Amino acid sequence: MLMRMTFRFLGFTLLSISALVSCGPDADAPSLAGNTQAAAIEGESFYQKAKQADDDGNVNKAIKLYDETATRFPFAPSAPQARFRQAELLQQKGEILKSFEAYDKFLSRFQGSSLYSTALNRQIAMAQSAADGDVKSSLMGIKTKLSVDTIVEMLEKVRNNAPKSAAAAKAQFTIGQLYEANKDYKKAIAAYRLLVKDQPASPQAPEALFRVGVILTEEADRGNQNQGNLDLAREAFNDYLIQYPGHSRNAEARRLESGLGGRDLQRSYEVAEFYRKTGRLDSAKVYYRDIMARSKSGEFHDKAQARLKELGE
Repeated sequence: MLMRMTFRFLGFTLLSISALVSCGPDADAPSLAGNTQAAAIEGESFYQKAKQADDDGNVNKAIKLYDETATRFPFAPSAPQARFRQAELLQQKGEILKSFEAYDKFLSRFQGSSLYSTALNRQIAMAQSAADGDVKSSLMGIKTKLSVDTIVEMLEKVRNNAPKSAAAAKAQFTIGQLYEANKDYKKAIAAYRLLVKDQPASPQAPEALFRVGVILTEEADRGNQNQGNLDLAREAFNDYLIQYPGHSRNAEARRLESGLGGRDLQRSYEVAEFYRKTGRLDSAKVYYRDIMARSKSGEFHDKAQARLKELGE
């Protein structure tokens, strides 16, 4: 029994080795680290071919060979230059998204390169230009603006490639602006709050927190006057005033915050009116009394007082 198991195991092992040998290396896969010296020599050969095509003005061939050099031979001395030049040529051709991705691959793989800062700054500029509407994508020859999702993805990569930097803060704030401009208020609030959480000392953080309060207030103005929105708006303005005293928007935040009380009274009055019109007079009186207790004068104070008088109080 043991002998049969042993022969079976040996047979399986030989078949496995045979399969590995017959498969051969993947032409598109990076060379193994154990063969680094041979890979570096071959990588340099590819780089020289790419550079020759580049010098000859054969841009498409150069881009392909630079990409192959950096992808297959990342340990080759010229691999960083190959990836950088690939991105640069794509940028010069106007293929912005492909160029952006090539720069992103460079930044992910070659952090120690002297070209790192240049690549990062170019990626930042591309993402910001896309957000500003300057960068276009081509679909069957027709120039169109990039989608919001595509631009957000670009900005997120900038943020992740330079976390805690000024560029990251600006990118995150721009994400919030994009969502807000496209009326995706839930995502806008989340983006602004993430900036305040991750980089509370950044120049954009006070404005981001202020914008949270403004969006929630505007939601109330659009008719979504539930108590949760009003409370969250008040909380956002309070947090803003506490965290960023002296910021340029402080006076405006105080004015908007004070206006939330009026919206709260309006909501209570509308609820009271609903109960009155549907015959639930005891419930209506509760809300009218609450309005009287929370306001000593004003439009809703006077209206609530008049309704209570009508109802015999």
